[in-house]
Amino acid sequence: MVEAYKRFLTNYANFNGRSTRSDYWYVMLANFLIGFVIGFIGRALNIAGVTNVIATIYMIGTLVPSIAIVVRRLHDINKSGWYYFIALIPLVGLIIMLVFLCSPSVNENNRYGERV
Repeated sequence: MVEAYKRFLTNYANFNGRSTRSDYWYVMLANFLIGFVIGFIGRALNIAGVTNVIATIYMIGTLVPSIAIVVRRLHDINKSGWYYFIALIPLVGLIIMLVFLCSPSVNENNRYGERV
């Protein structure tokens, strides 16, 4: 999980290439856990205002890499990054994106790069 998060941060704005299914879900798990810890510490110390600022800074700081890893994940299943806009379709788009993000990797090299 740590290696996946390191790759997530080092590929900050890299929209080229591919990311595996496990890399994507490990990063999402790490983001969830970091958000949970920030919220837990804020509530335990009763400093909600500071916690909200820290959480907002973290979310803004990881916005671009989060979009980039979704685009690379779509590339891994041989879909264009433009498929990300399907998520804008209410309800149905989110379900389609979830199916895409849970799909297994394409086993051979594709137009987006070598198999990871």
